[in-house]
Order: sequence, then C-alpha cells, then structure tokens
Amino acid sequence: MKLNVIKDNAGATQYKTRVGRGIGSGKGKQAGRGGKGQTARSGVRIKGFEGGQMPLHRRLPKRGFNAHDPLDLNTINLDRLQQAFDSGLLKAGATITDADMVKAGVISKPRDGVKILGRGEIKAKAAFEVHSASKTAIAAIEKAGGTVKVKEVVEAPAKKAPKKA
Repeated sequence: MKLNVIKDNAGATQYKTRVGRGIGSGKGKQAGRGGKGQTARSGVRIKGFEGGQMPLHRRLPKRGFNAHDPLDLNTINLDRLQQAFDSGLLKAGATITDADMVKAGVISKPRDGVKILGRGEIKAKAAFEVHSASKTAIAAIEKAGGTVKVKEVVEAPAKKAPKKA
C-alpha cells in the first residue's frame, strides 16, 4: 500500500450543490427555495403559522398548574437520620428541627424547610418539627416511639395594588 494511492470509497464524499447558477443547472432562479416571500428568506419563518387559521397550540386548552413561588425543601430519608443518630450528630429523645439538622451537618443549608421521606428504617426515639413528611416516614417514626409535628407554612400576605385616585 502506498500513501499516494489512498482515496475514499466510492460515494463517500459529495460536492456541495451550487445553487442559483442558471436554469441549465436545475437549481437556478430560486435555488430550490420555492416561491418568493418570507419562506424563501433565511432565518425568518413563523413557527406554527397556519395561514391565518387559529394555530393548534392556541386551539387546545391549557392544562396543569405551576406554582409561582414553590417551596424549596430539603429532602432527607430515614436511613440518613438513623446514621446521624448512630454517629452522635443528633441526640435521641430530643426535639429535632431543621436548624438542628443544619448544625449537625445532616443537611447542607436550611432552604425553605425539611421534608422527611420513608426510605430506610429508624430505631431512635425523637420528636421532629419539620415542614413536611411522607405517610410512610410518619408511620416509621411513630413506630419507633417518636413524634412528627408538621409546621404550618406561613405565606407572605398578598401585595395589594395601589389605589388609583
């Protein structure tokens, strides 16, 4: 084999089609872009435009809901809490809040609160004051002899628009 005879397989490369080079080329006049107007121009085209008919995305009803100011909660599972009790970061029998969990290093930062999830098992007896907890987590904590107090979420009062004179 010689380096000066190496070439691509047949059909592996193609030349770029030269458009707009006369009617004899087959790609002359409008260069394969169809008629004139907006659709023939580069970059400009109305997405979803249906010729003046109400577009599909506006004909269909809106669904669902996105909260404008959702709570950003830390989630923690029972097995992680049990690890914290075993290592002495949290004390069994005490009332544990989200501030205690941050101080112990169980969660990194307070955010809007803590939600306890039910993965794993907990053996330590403790009272928890959290913003939310799953049903399985509450059942497991109560089975171990502890309690869960879910805090009321205090929302900021709605801002009233200034009255016009």
